[in-house]
Amino acid sequence: MTQTTAPHGHGSAALAAEPGGPGPAAVFAELYGREPDGVWAAPGRVNLIGEYTDVNDGFVMPLALPHTARAAVSRRYDGVLRLYSRDVPGGVVSLRVDELAPHSGHGWAAYPAGVVWALREAGHPVTGADVALTSTVPTGAGLSSSAALETVTALALNDLFGLGLDGPGLAVIGRRAENDFVGVPCGIMDQMASACCTEGHALHLDTRDLSLRQVPFDLASQGLTLLVVDTRVEHALGDGAYAERRAGCEEGARLLGIPTLRDLPYENLAAALTTLADAGADESVMRYVTHVVGDNRRVEQVIALLDAGDVRAAGPVLNEGHRSLRDDLRVSCPELDLVVEAANAAGALGARMTGGGFGGSAVVLVEEAAAGTVAEAVSEAFAAAGHAAPGIFDAVPSAGARRLR
Repeated sequence: MTQTTAPHGHGSAALAAEPGGPGPAAVFAELYGREPDGVWAAPGRVNLIGEYTDVNDGFVMPLALPHTARAAVSRRYDGVLRLYSRDVPGGVVSLRVDELAPHSGHGWAAYPAGVVWALREAGHPVTGADVALTSTVPTGAGLSSSAALETVTALALNDLFGLGLDGPGLAVIGRRAENDFVGVPCGIMDQMASACCTEGHALHLDTRDLSLRQVPFDLASQGLTLLVVDTRVEHALGDGAYAERRAGCEEGARLLGIPTLRDLPYENLAAALTTLADAGADESVMRYVTHVVGDNRRVEQVIALLDAGDVRAAGPVLNEGHRSLRDDLRVSCPELDLVVEAANAAGALGARMTGGGFGGSAVVLVEEAAAGTVAEAVSEAFAAAGHAAPGIFDAVPSAGARRLR
């Protein structure tokens, strides 16, 4: 298999050998002239099933990837926040914590800066920090590189300032940073996955009350592999399309007289669509409702199959989910559709786009023995269509956010 980045080990021994250059501790020492107070990591994620359900209080099922954002951090007490990323051109971004304000720009640095702002807005005494960041999470690939940055920053500051936040608490801070400071109206799935996933498991999350269950997800023991295919088509959730779909879902719930689409049982979907039509709902609203209610059901179907040990039967559910994302929510793109079509034609058990859409990545459930054949077929299909070569790697369910040293 080819990999966009090689998974790396845990602990301080991995820091110097991180793909792409020196680890965050070495970067920190070179920048700031001293050793950091600590080093932390938080992973990206891939979502097995349940898309756009988290902004409707629904169910999702992500798993953490081996790819991580890493932060070397030291406390400051003078109100200064200095941020540096090895992976983004430019130097240190220097800000004052008491001057942080939503929608004030700062590019990539808005994500960690937004965390500091959200912590202070919540009453936590964060008085500044020096931060050096590195990341192996592909950006623009729909694998939650931004949530990884938010989560690793929140965890580091939580530890250094003794804030006492648990995993869900860190996720709430990260979501507020992205929603209110950066301005992306995302749900909480990405931050919860980064903060709370455990190695060898998928996370069954109820995004309404943040109750969660770690579901064993050892595909190798069953002779299976979950491939992630990065189309190299970058998506940007801040361009309005994501917000438009979220607003359409909220309009559907309003017309149906329910708090969110989470409250519409699948069995009542047909009657609800009739109600919406009678109320003069826009056709797009009806499609969005169809997708969200259907995907909540698909999460429950996949959970039941995993609990029964019948993972292979989840393949058709993934295919059904992709059709809904393509036709009802309309967030796919030709490259994502090609991944699904080529993979299934080559013998995959099922495939679907994952994440916010308009580019990014797809997941492919495949027999381990056929993984190479399927990956080759997808790559060949991309070459024949004139697309850039995709990045393909195995999704290994990995640990959530943790302190490395």
